[in-house]
Amino acid sequence: MPSYVVLLRGVNVGPNLRVPMAALRAGLEGLGAREVRTVLNSGNAVCASATRSADRFSEQVAALLQSQFGVTTPVIVKTAAEFSAIVSERPFPIAESDHSRVLVAFTRDLESLQALRPIEALVRPGEQFALTERAAYLHCAGGLLESAAGEALLGRKPKPVTTRNWGTVCKIAALLS
Repeated sequence: MPSYVVLLRGVNVGPNLRVPMAALRAGLEGLGAREVRTVLNSGNAVCASATRSADRFSEQVAALLQSQFGVTTPVIVKTAAEFSAIVSERPFPIAESDHSRVLVAFTRDLESLQALRPIEALVRPGEQFALTERAAYLHCAGGLLESAAGEALLGRKPKPVTTRNWGTVCKIAALLS
């Protein structure tokens, strides 16, 4: 069975889009997933599934969220190999003290990833932005909330992208090991 990382956009960060992690685990198990583990309360799960396509699994999880929780949100699913590559191919070194100041943006497809390119124009001194074939990375030494690039990446408008800070990415990666 392939292993997957499931990333939900914008759940449990405000009064809307509430998805209890215990219920998400049970829902994923109901889809046939095994070894389901969640990370934090922000819509992160690692599991194995007989579904052979990350896109198909993403569609199944999105349907589950809609039917069980009434939540419609982008669901990004990466294979364990894709996620590990995103971690190992980071384009710049990340000090442990900067884990909360680095965002990784995940998308379902290359087109959605390339749509993040305009963020480069918003990067200011002390910030780094890199767009790779698998993900986008933003480091804001002065803090994400003080950054126009950070605000654009995190944005409130619905879009087919979700972000995680580097600390969360490392916790997910540890579950894959």
